[in-house]
Amino acid sequence: MTPEPRAHEAADLVDTTVPHSARIWNYWLGGKDNYPVDRFAGDEFARIFPGIVDAARGARHFLARAVRHLAGEVGIRQFLDVGTGLPTVDNTHEIAQRVAPESRIVYVDNDPLVLAHARALLTSTPRGATDYIHADLRRPADILEAAARTLDFDRPVGLMLLGVMGHVPDDAQARALVAELVEALPPGSHLTLSDGTDVSAERRKAHDRYNSSGAAPYELRSPGTLRELFDGLELLEPGVVPVTEWRPDPDPAPPAPVTTYGGVARKP
Repeated sequence: MTPEPRAHEAADLVDTTVPHSARIWNYWLGGKDNYPVDRFAGDEFARIFPGIVDAARGARHFLARAVRHLAGEVGIRQFLDVGTGLPTVDNTHEIAQRVAPESRIVYVDNDPLVLAHARALLTSTPRGATDYIHADLRRPADILEAAARTLDFDRPVGLMLLGVMGHVPDDAQARALVAELVEALPPGSHLTLSDGTDVSAERRKAHDRYNSSGAAPYELRSPGTLRELFDGLELLEPGVVPVTEWRPDPDPAPPAPVTTYGGVARKP
């Protein structure tokens, strides 16, 4: 396993001349960890596809509802969050430990910018634990080996793959990577996964423009192809749906329609 750079070394690797997906996402969520190049790219994307801000916020709220369900109703006390992105409000450990203070959370990302901010992910209740692994989704064995320092793989784990599989454009490879991670988890574990879909012509156009900007490409999938990433698992109701429609919190206003889909499934 390649030694991970230290946080101050990681900060030196950050390129502020090219738009960056984690920083753009941070901008859409109202965060401060972004640069003019990211805000320009984010505004250009939103000009073509205005729904992206609702999609970003809807995905964040989906994470919160899924973690609350898993920690509360299901009783999961361990989470492996792969493709963490920049820390923001209500990270996975904050939501889980609010429900169950003894929860243990491992974050994974291969982005030096995320590593530079990882200290914000390492706060924990005294009864629980958090860890951060600088590793690549495409090397599941490395992730699992390092995560075993904090998580007990004899007990159910909540595997979180939110907004990350679009960075693996090959469908067969994406299915294989998800399957390898899930295979290492015991029965009763759950997969929570969401990603952008290709149901909107405007979103497809915005992504094409974004992918030509020099930033790390992100490929959209059809909702049906996204469902295939859950093969072999038991999907919880309501299945793979727009993230704002997955068990929404009570609200007099209907949820905003979004083109980011997600679901939660149990390993039998």
